[in-house]
Amino acid sequence: MTKPVPYTPPKVWKWDAETGGRFASINRPISGATHEKKLPVGKHPFQLYSLATPNGIKVTVMLEELLALGHKEAEYDAWIINIMDGEQFGSGFVEINPNSKIPALVDHSTTPATRVFESGAILLYLAEKFDEFIPSQPAQRAECLSWLFWQMGAGPYLGGGFGHFYTYAPEKLQYPIDRFTMEVKRQLDVLDKRLADNEYISGDTYTIADMAIWPWYGDLVKNKIYDAAEFLQAHEYSNVLRWTEQIAKRDAVKRGRMVNRSWGNPKYQLRERHDSSDFATRTQDKISTS
Repeated sequence: MTKPVPYTPPKVWKWDAETGGRFASINRPISGATHEKKLPVGKHPFQLYSLATPNGIKVTVMLEELLALGHKEAEYDAWIINIMDGEQFGSGFVEINPNSKIPALVDHSTTPATRVFESGAILLYLAEKFDEFIPSQPAQRAECLSWLFWQMGAGPYLGGGFGHFYTYAPEKLQYPIDRFTMEVKRQLDVLDKRLADNEYISGDTYTIADMAIWPWYGDLVKNKIYDAAEFLQAHEYSNVLRWTEQIAKRDAVKRGRMVNRSWGNPKYQLRERHDSSDFATRTQDKISTS
């Protein structure tokens, strides 16, 4: 291992806004709004403020899956929040999510309206509200929730750890890359062994656990985030790849991953979503909108 440049932390840390790599402009050590900005509100019960990152995709997939089952009450407006422009620090968004992270949801079918933030909390809220994609039997429900919260705990090691140091850090440092690569491969091994004997993450049924894990680990092994599939030898995780490809074929998943996307191939982008007919001019492997 290359010997790292010695660093001695100061007795009192001071924020240097010039460091931090690609996301330095939106990272800061304090919370709260930086500017006044009201959020738009559409006509549907659910108002989603998000971006098509893995955490955002979790929720749009869930909403599209609910609509596919015939739950008309799950209709939603999806408004794009450009995190690189700092829109998550607008006063309206901070009022919904004081942590200033996407996604954030407001349910206007309740009085008063209910705010929900953190992607895992939103999935659980919607699953309980519609009694879908979460088992009712106690042991199976516990299994599903265990894997849901596994993703919430494991995700920062993948994104803020491996993803940051491997892809976005201003300089490549061997120790953090090695440390987080080891952890991500361990996580992939956990999933691969689980999926060896189970069709889906929590058993035989597709649940919110799959919706939470798939946008991160599915895109990782298919080389859609961090450009690291070869580096991680993703082909070794054959059960994860099987599961990933199986979920990717679902029409609701294809629609959900398009919503609030503003990069890549234009035919896979739907910056805002206000009605199912919005997909009519966008096709992704002949998505069904019925």
